[in-house]
Amino acid sequence: MDAHALRRQGWTISAIARHLGRDRKTIRAYLNGERVPGQRRQAPDAFVPFLPYCRQRLADDPHLWASTLFDEVTALGYQGAYSTFTRALRRYQVRPHCEPCHASTGRNVAVIAHPPGEEIQFDWLELPDAPEGWGVGEHAHLLVGALAHSGRWRAVLSESEDFPHLVQALDEVMRKLGGTTRRWRFDRMATVCYPSSGQMTAAFAAVAKYYGAGVDICPPRRGNRKGVVEKVNHSAAQRWWRTVPDGLTVVQAQSGVDKLAVRMDDRRRRIDGVVTTVGELAAAEPMLDIPVRPFPAELEVERTVSPQSLVQFDGNFYSVPPGLPGVQVKVLHRLGEDDLRIATAGRAVIAQHRRPRAVPGRPSATTATSSRWSGRCWRRSPTGPHARTRSASRLRQPRSRKPSVCAGRQRLAVRPNGS
Repeated sequence: MDAHALRRQGWTISAIARHLGRDRKTIRAYLNGERVPGQRRQAPDAFVPFLPYCRQRLADDPHLWASTLFDEVTALGYQGAYSTFTRALRRYQVRPHCEPCHASTGRNVAVIAHPPGEEIQFDWLELPDAPEGWGVGEHAHLLVGALAHSGRWRAVLSESEDFPHLVQALDEVMRKLGGTTRRWRFDRMATVCYPSSGQMTAAFAAVAKYYGAGVDICPPRRGNRKGVVEKVNHSAAQRWWRTVPDGLTVVQAQSGVDKLAVRMDDRRRRIDGVVTTVGELAAAEPMLDIPVRPFPAELEVERTVSPQSLVQFDGNFYSVPPGLPGVQVKVLHRLGEDDLRIATAGRAVIAQHRRPRAVPGRPSATTATSSRWSGRCWRRSPTGPHARTRSASRLRQPRSRKPSVCAGRQRLAVRPNGS
């Protein structure tokens, strides 16, 4: 029976509510025209205030990951869950349509068993359009190491991909992971093996022996053997590098990728019906201890003497004799030692300095106070929705051995070192 008919007969709201078995506030809302029979009241959509921002971001970068966009709107105040957010993206059709992305390119895959503590997969990730202040050229270099069993990963920005920088970054990644595994896996990068034959070089064999690990080289055209770290490369490019503002320093960028790696330790995993996380799996892996000091590789970098007769290296400035402004010099440093040498192009030593020791409990210059490769002082990097970030036209996806599913999408180049 209609509540309006009972009301016209003189029934009170309480009597109508008792007769129809409804709440009095509901009956009053129907009688006042605030609600219509047969239509459920809709709660305010929390996504609507963020709809213009999402449309603009996906118009600028149509292939931006939804998880990356979710991180941005969460920082702006969005309170909904990730599933609610992606459902709203589909409901409002926020993402522009891309026909090549909807084509399936399935291929045969095989599941490879990775026992706990057995393997770390390493790979270089080349990041295009690095800020000029970093002094690394067109590409920044990120060495990524991922535990094949649990999926925990850590990454280190490096100035170059040559052998000494590889050893330095390798050592830092393992210390961030808390140790080493019994085996390391690489693709056919020239600093690890001979690309034509896959035979490990004598220099890197000494590094592996120093850390007590064996080395496995991926066979040619077998990209799935290193699938864990390849997926991490994709995540780091999409969820971190794509959102890095142009004015960010190296130290700030390293802090950002470290925070992302730690946050991704909370990813859920189901093992034999038991729900766990990546961090809990990694904590249970039997890791091997590594030496106190890194492998003693000889690090050599070129620097230009400043007008104040100073040479910048690893976040600090070192003096040279007067009369050398603008001269190209070489900074020589053996990893693990406290001294460094500054030499001319002919390797004649002109200065020798003792590197400052890190004080326990106090952040060092290389991790908190200054840029690793640039002596300039930088203003605080822009943040917020208007900060300029890596757009789709500037960023390419990580390397893949299969054809690209989107002809219009640029891919992030990750080339084998020297191959």
